[in-house]
Amino acid sequence: MELIKTAAAGTMESGDIMVTIDPRESGGITLDLTSNVMQQFGRQIEAVIRETLGELGVEHADVQAVDRGALDCTVRARVSAAAFRAAQRENEQWGET
Repeated sequence: MELIKTAAAGTMESGDIMVTIDPRESGGITLDLTSNVMQQFGRQIEAVIRETLGELGVEHADVQAVDRGALDCTVRARVSAAAFRAAQRENEQWGET
């Protein structure tokens, strides 16, 4: 997936995560993660973010994530939404029909 512009998804509410994705030409994925549960779940949150980007085919991006205790499914949804917005893609198939 080719990223065209900076995009974000999520909120700063408890149980959510704010994800901002900036496109890059090269250099892989850089991730700046802040979380109030960093010591307990920081590695898991990072793994979910990187896995989701990999599944979407995002190879180069600067990602900023501010977590407020989001579940893995919420992290995936926010990363996906930000990536699709950054790629300016619409009308995507979400899950099986």
